[in-house]
Amino acid sequence: MQGITIKHMAFAVRDAYAALKTYQDLLGVGLDARVEDYPKSRNRVAIFNVGDVEYQLCQSLDEGGRFDAWIKKRGYEGLHHICYAVPDIDQALADAQANGATLKECSACKVKGSHPHPEGWVAFLEQEAGGIELELMQVYTPEQLEQYQVKGV
Repeated sequence: MQGITIKHMAFAVRDAYAALKTYQDLLGVGLDARVEDYPKSRNRVAIFNVGDVEYQLCQSLDEGGRFDAWIKKRGYEGLHHICYAVPDIDQALADAQANGATLKECSACKVKGSHPHPEGWVAFLEQEAGGIELELMQVYTPEQLEQYQVKGV
């Protein structure tokens, strides 16, 4: 795929605040982090950058939630997924499917394929790479961001 970059790396953690404190204390990163609760997906996420890559420390707010289930299945916290920013999500999905990928249902939205999320159109692939989920996102333009934030996506 042409023009693909890393949008963010999401880590499944038991406690977003505790994980963030470790990054801050041991590595001196994440000092300007923000922690947000997402009621729709029932997650708490600490967000900060390491260089040009956004880190997301993701905690399920409910037992059995997306990140809690992932941790329980594997027995450890760790890299859950990498979100790749693509210039054209429809083309990226067509290319991935032509290469054998299948689309995975978004656990929060119950939609397969490209659909709006707070930062852009997003889709998930059923296949994992080394136990890491693959997410694709076409990030909104500033105008689209304003439009979708107003609608409360």
